Amino acid sequence: MKKLLLIFCGIFLLNVSVVKADEGMWLLSLLGKNYEQMKQQGFRLTVEDIYNINHGSLKDAVIGLGNEGTPFRHFCTAEIVSDKGLFTTNHHCGFSMIQNHSSVEHDYLKDGFWAKNQSEELPNEGITASILVRMEDVTDSILAHLNNQMTFAERNEMIDSISKIITDRATEGTKYSAQVADMFFSNQFFLFVYITYKDVRLVGAPPQSMGKFGGDTDNWEWPRHTADFSMFRVYTDKDGNPATYSKENIPLKPKHFFPISIKGLEEGDFAMIMGFPGTTQRFLTSYGLKETMEVTNKLIYNIRSVKINVLRKEMAANQEIRIKYATKYAQCSNYWKYALQQNKALQKLNTMQVKQDIEQKYSDWAAKQENPEYAKALPMIKTAYENRRNAEQAQIYIAEGLLSGPELLLFAYRQTNNIAEYHAEKDLAKKAELKKNLIKKIDIFLKNFDVNVERKLLVNMIDYTYKNLDRNDYPLFFRDILEKKFKGDIPKYVDYILANTIFTSKEKMIALINDDKALTEYFKQNPKDKNCMKCKFVQDAAFYAGASSINKLRALYKSVATDDDNIEEGMHYFVAGILKMNKGKLFASDANSTIRLTYGNVLSYEPKDAVKYRYYTTLKGVIEKEDSTSTEFIVPQKLKELYEKKDFGRYADKNGELPVCFITNNDITGGNSGSPVIDAKGNLIGLAFDGNGEAMSGDIDFEKNLQRCIALDVRYMLFIIDKFADAKYLVDEMKIVK
Repeated sequence: MKKLLLIFCGIFLLNVSVVKADEGMWLLSLLGKNYEQMKQQGFRLTVEDIYNINHGSLKDAVIGLGNEGTPFRHFCTAEIVSDKGLFTTNHHCGFSMIQNHSSVEHDYLKDGFWAKNQSEELPNEGITASILVRMEDVTDSILAHLNNQMTFAERNEMIDSISKIITDRATEGTKYSAQVADMFFSNQFFLFVYITYKDVRLVGAPPQSMGKFGGDTDNWEWPRHTADFSMFRVYTDKDGNPATYSKENIPLKPKHFFPISIKGLEEGDFAMIMGFPGTTQRFLTSYGLKETMEVTNKLIYNIRSVKINVLRKEMAANQEIRIKYATKYAQCSNYWKYALQQNKALQKLNTMQVKQDIEQKYSDWAAKQENPEYAKALPMIKTAYENRRNAEQAQIYIAEGLLSGPELLLFAYRQTNNIAEYHAEKDLAKKAELKKNLIKKIDIFLKNFDVNVERKLLVNMIDYTYKNLDRNDYPLFFRDILEKKFKGDIPKYVDYILANTIFTSKEKMIALINDDKALTEYFKQNPKDKNCMKCKFVQDAAFYAGASSINKLRALYKSVATDDDNIEEGMHYFVAGILKMNKGKLFASDANSTIRLTYGNVLSYEPKDAVKYRYYTTLKGVIEKEDSTSTEFIVPQKLKELYEKKDFGRYADKNGELPVCFITNNDITGGNSGSPVIDAKGNLIGLAFDGNGEAMSGDIDFEKNLQRCIALDVRYMLFIIDKFADAKYLVDEMKIVK
């Protein structure tokens, strides 16, 4: 998951008149407005039990997982499940960390990993775990400095300036970090203060055959049978403060952790989810929708299909390649399928007509308003999208086809800039630190890089881009090198790149870094980025191809800068108008990687005529799906033995079956992966990990009847830890309730 939501196909939902999905990813400090509805749906706690800045509350057990260097961009969510900082998240959220620790000798992807004690837990440099300390509405503080005489650009500059003052005040003299996030397209602003921990260690994960059971085939599908979980632990210094990895660090003592309920689930049970949803576009106009469907989703699916076909073949043939490219493949394939499924759902839901109907009502309303900005908004947005369409297409071809399809071109470009910075530095201490970081980046890149696989990616991705990109948008190397020097012979040109670059060899890169004369000569022959648009040939072929691709991309960005600004300005007034038109109606702002809560119920559904899906799956379905001819449906022998013996322990349901996954009608999206699914009393009952394909339109158009969140049942997770992995000591560390 990565993303999620719904689509209406005219089929009635079981008990739809009684229980419907509640649209909205709600801000925790404003939940008082939702409280009565939450109680009606079965909630048994108070708002203060969820969000409290003076005492431990549910928010204190919810983690935003991120990367150091990109604060506030949480790639997944996790939940603390013990008083020793133990936390769970999805297997696909921990996938890159599991892969990073894997090798042919220790294939943790294939075999799984379980630390026998805390000393065996594996550190993960650069991974962060953030917990919300408090949030505050700062709209008035920012709006007080804005006026109607400002241009929109001046308005944004003032917002940034005041936001920095607010965050500086909030964090001064503390160990916290803070951001001011805008809501409703800069019509509202909230301060979020976090404490961010930097020592996150891998504790355990099932084999990939279980953690990704179903692979691409089952992704975005129900019924699901995937053990999508992994386990980590947060460590602090001896005083409980955030600290980078050290053997002396101790497990986090959290303000709150989730008890885990093995009571079992019934249809209609209350379920809420807290997490860090990434992005939704519920206010997207019909003009933006047209670009999303006809440009973004269409091109990304087509271009990534080329890469996926190469990687599938290479990974299937070689274990070492499979390990090296596992994370890259997973990252590529997730949105690849999402883009396809979302377009299908949007078409079936007729979302375009829905958007156009909203816009017609808005236009009728705007024409009667004194403020002319309301009436100008939609025409401004429409024109901007039309103006930038060709440039948007070219950007996707270059970004997906040349810079993130193959890896070498972007790496060569970035490393050349890093080496240039190192070469120019005069301070010896700073220079030594830059060199250390340079070598570290080289090692990280080469660890999961294979030159033979890269050659095939380069040939296929350059070929696809060259044949489909408008010639007017070609980067320089297409014309000056590929066409003039190699007459369009792409395999021959790729061989030339690989023979004339230092960026596939650690030895060559280190030799260059260590030789000042060689560095001086290198930068004579390999102009810096700002000059590369003018140069006809450079010594390093990979750098030139990468730099000319980047420069073309930048030129394209620049060409649509005014259109981008006009879309932003138009959306500000359009959304302000929508809110004013519907004064008194409770709206949730779009997801933006800030912590939110969504509530609903455990619920089955009927996706189409003569088909009804119940709300849960069992281990029986895993066994039924086993396919020895497919790498996506492998069932480990030990799991089969446990199934045959019905050795499910206390984790079986009332019918003696072992639950695996279940569905709710919660409103979630990408970033919610790993989020806790919580019952009416605040106990953990599942881990959110995916959505149903019928609901893929939901990031743009929420539909109450078919929205489903797919979650791992905690009973299957505990069974795997206890019975399959023989790691019962971890279960003993948790608080299990019935």
